[in-house]
Amino acid sequence: MLTHSELRQLFHRHGLAATHQRQIIYEAAMVPPGHASPEAIYDRVRKKIPGVSLATVYKNLRTFIDCGLLGRVSLHSGSLRVESNPEPHHHLVCIRCKSIVDLEEKELAPIRFRHKLPYGFRAQRVAVDILGICKACSVRPRASRKRPTRR
Repeated sequence: MLTHSELRQLFHRHGLAATHQRQIIYEAAMVPPGHASPEAIYDRVRKKIPGVSLATVYKNLRTFIDCGLLGRVSLHSGSLRVESNPEPHHHLVCIRCKSIVDLEEKELAPIRFRHKLPYGFRAQRVAVDILGICKACSVRPRASRKRPTRR
């Protein structure tokens, strides 16, 4: 965790005012495990700033994403998730509980394209999302679905 002085310097390097509210929101976004939703971050922030609005949290998260302090995780979870890990990596995404776990880049063989990318697209980084069922969901029985009985 960064000290307040280090956090102020970080914001200054990214052209942001280091307000108390912004610092608390950023710190809440950085709490492990990563990939928190704005709503989860809002719940953390409200413990320190009870009067903060969800809109303020969203606005600051967008600012952090736009200036590169946080990343945006793909939308497989159905809503915005923020990324606090700046290192190149991939994701394991549970399709049941929507949990997201980082997978180090070295865990996958380098990805090569067979052909030139269409439309003049130039890849800067390849990120892979592996969709599946996490361990917790695979051992937890699914909610039973009753089939209608035929009469």
